[in-house]
Amino acid sequence: MRRFVPLFCAPLLLAAPALNATDLPGTRFNHGDWELACDNTRTCRAAGYSVDGAELGISVLLTRPAGPGQPVTAQVRIGRYDDNPVVDKLPRNFQLTLRINATPQGAVAFDSDSLLGELNKAQTQALLAALTRKSSIEFVRKGNTWALSDTGAAAVLLKMDEFQGRLGTPGALIRPGTQPESKALPPLPGLVVKPGATAPARPGDKTWVKQQGPALLKALRATLKSDETDYCPDLTEPDPSVEEAPTATRLTDTRLLVATRCWSGAYNVGYGYWIVNQAPPYQPVLVTTQGSEYEAGTITATQKGRGLGDCWSMEEWKWDGKGFVLAHATSTGMCRLIAPGGAWDLPTRVGLGGGE
Repeated sequence: MRRFVPLFCAPLLLAAPALNATDLPGTRFNHGDWELACDNTRTCRAAGYSVDGAELGISVLLTRPAGPGQPVTAQVRIGRYDDNPVVDKLPRNFQLTLRINATPQGAVAFDSDSLLGELNKAQTQALLAALTRKSSIEFVRKGNTWALSDTGAAAVLLKMDEFQGRLGTPGALIRPGTQPESKALPPLPGLVVKPGATAPARPGDKTWVKQQGPALLKALRATLKSDETDYCPDLTEPDPSVEEAPTATRLTDTRLLVATRCWSGAYNVGYGYWIVNQAPPYQPVLVTTQGSEYEAGTITATQKGRGLGDCWSMEEWKWDGKGFVLAHATSTGMCRLIAPGGAWDLPTRVGLGGGE
């Protein structure tokens, strides 16, 4: 069976100002110990980590909205996944000193519940400058050191500048220049999806898939890509006596949502969802093969990056009366044991106001 493959591997695309948030794709990019997520509003988030397997793990999140003159803000999270004798003994409120190339840059305040701190403007600028070249970046307290890796940071920040149209402007992080700051692409509003009405179930809906027979299953299989030929085994040999047999849920008077298990691994299961006509030709429209559940007009996909549960990906599609629109897509960052459930929220698709 297939094992979960991390979602959101869309290529980096430069967006034209005429696009709106519905059209603009988000992007993900990672290199070394750093990763980038930019969403459909053109807000970008870059996350960096301590080296994989570090005893004292730490992660930094850099966030920058789109538009001329927008600043970068920085947060830092101390890793705590299992028991750690150093982290477990930290007091309720404490500070770590940011040290760059052995030079102190001031203290960062934390509390032992969230283990989350914020860098001030001067610390953020010092960090950004360090990330453009080989540097030693450490957070220290009483002989303990949390080291942030700079491997891959410059490549990730370059991609951030590229996505936001900042290359060659004074505000670029990696390749600043003399082009006007107004060259930076403007922000876009978040996506708005107006929920569509769904029709009530009918008595024959539960047996509809079985009644359609092989013709329906063949039509559904035809929507899969050539590298997904081993997906969705129940479309080839359905067994109506088992729970995994394809099911149908009514959407409108003439259209239904068909769902079936498409793949499974050690800690994830993915379901396929298709919009189909009730009567032939079925004209199936595949929504996703990564789904987890459908309820009240919403398809969700929630998948672990690995069994430890320290990294996740989430997607959500909303029914608007005509089809399912990808309304929200995010991940929690690299699998680095920073926190159970993941370190950050790194969306590539957001709704109005940055939420769902």
